[in-house]
Amino acid sequence: MALNYIWVAFFFIAFVVSLVKLIFFQDMGVFPAMLQATFEKAKVGFEISIGLTGVMTLWLGLMKVGERGGIIPVLSRLVGPFFSRLFPEIPRNHPATGSIIMNFSANMIGLDNAATPLGLKAMNDLQEINPDKDTASNAQIMFLVLNASGLSIIPLSIIADRVTMGSANPTSIFIPTLIATFCSTLAGLIYVSIRQRINLLHPVVLAYLGGIIGFIGLVVWYFSSLNKEQLQVQSLLFTSIFILTLIITFLSMALYRKVPIFETFIEGAKEGFATSIKIIPFLVAILVGIGVFQSSGALTYLTDGFRSLLAAFQVNTDFVDALPVAFLKPLSGQSARAMMITVSQDPAFGGPDSFVANMASIFRGCAETTFYVLALYFGSVNIRKTRYAVTGGLIADLFGVLGGIFAGYLFFY
Repeated sequence: MALNYIWVAFFFIAFVVSLVKLIFFQDMGVFPAMLQATFEKAKVGFEISIGLTGVMTLWLGLMKVGERGGIIPVLSRLVGPFFSRLFPEIPRNHPATGSIIMNFSANMIGLDNAATPLGLKAMNDLQEINPDKDTASNAQIMFLVLNASGLSIIPLSIIADRVTMGSANPTSIFIPTLIATFCSTLAGLIYVSIRQRINLLHPVVLAYLGGIIGFIGLVVWYFSSLNKEQLQVQSLLFTSIFILTLIITFLSMALYRKVPIFETFIEGAKEGFATSIKIIPFLVAILVGIGVFQSSGALTYLTDGFRSLLAAFQVNTDFVDALPVAFLKPLSGQSARAMMITVSQDPAFGGPDSFVANMASIFRGCAETTFYVLALYFGSVNIRKTRYAVTGGLIADLFGVLGGIFAGYLFFY
């Protein structure tokens, strides 16, 4: 539903802005420019979707191998003691615990197709122990806020889009996005824990949080000690080693469990092809809406307004041109994706490896589609009273954006 409103708003706002420019400023070119943008963006949307096919086919094939090889249960055992403290209302050995851990594990390694059904199953399991069936329970709120915080180890779809757009270093946003999503997840966790009086000082919780914070802090400290050239080289090296090690791990586990690797890869790869073709209408529609919005000048007015506001407080404003991605992400993942593509392909910003394009990529990966996630999961179990779930999700989004700004300036400025 949010996507409907966003798409229509693009056209209406663009039309009103263009009408004002025509009447008051005699801008005769604004309407032809809008019409031209509709055709250009439709072509771009189709080309990007087709170009995405190869990367998505490869990665979804590999992810299917990892899934059959047992990577998700392994992750579940690793984080199980931590999650049991965050969901004290769930009885021991209840199926909801396994569903929650499996959902988070799938999200973290980029198995979106597996994560959504696991998340819906988790919500149904949690609803079974919810005493008030039309009101969100504490466990459901914790689950959804952490889910909406978007913690991801591999921002697969973002990297794939950057490859399609011709980025020279498409994985360079891997570590900055990890830092940003960590900020988002930590903020959401702290907020919900305070509301639910969960003891984050428990030794087990502290051990997990301390390890994660220590790792992120070490990453930030190390990379902040490098100059820009060294940082890019080391970042690419670290990312390459991590991703290739993950692939070898998937293959090794599949061999150990005697999984038919090639056949399994083909099965997952078919999903990648189908997914790439399936997104064509959605991407074309959103890109056309954004193209009309941008060509009318409305996007320029929006970003200039924020730029002036931040400049008044003497804040560096070079990242502002990427902010529309951050505004759209809580509402619609497809809109945020299309806006990131638009920014990355704008020659005024310098292409897909420019500072603004990198910031747009980080903003797209620093949080989740909060309103969509809440609507989908709460709707699946007929929850009407969501309590403070929306607030928790938006707080996570805000800190994800702030963490993204910090990481972007650290790595790319």
